[in-house]
Amino acid sequence: MENLQSDASKPLIIVAETDYTRLTGLAQGALERFPEVADELLVELERACVMLDDQLASNIIRMGSTATYKTETGEERTVTLVYPGEADIAAGRISILTPIGVALLGLGPGQSISWQARDGSHHRLTIKDVKAT
Repeated sequence: MENLQSDASKPLIIVAETDYTRLTGLAQGALERFPEVADELLVELERACVMLDDQLASNIIRMGSTATYKTETGEERTVTLVYPGEADIAAGRISILTPIGVALLGLGPGQSISWQARDGSHHRLTIKDVKAT
């Protein structure tokens, strides 16, 4: 029962089939270099509802999407979810191989998720808006 409750505490996420395939390979390849984040990404992909690319709604965060979210402190941020080689924090381009990148994947407006930063601090965010690329 406890296991079901912990799974139920995470929101439903939806991932496009192409992203699922590419991200699974990326996470498996990163297990030695970034074990915590790669493992978390694999866990999220395992629980995701996978859809054909053309059936995924445009307001679901996928690779390349730009999302605006609100933090637990009320601050709003707008970021784009990208692959590691494209990441640039100053430009708001967040790598999927970061804790917040993993947290954002597959969410839509109104959904909230709690996540743990690399320093161990816990955060919560709520998606306000998503724009597809």
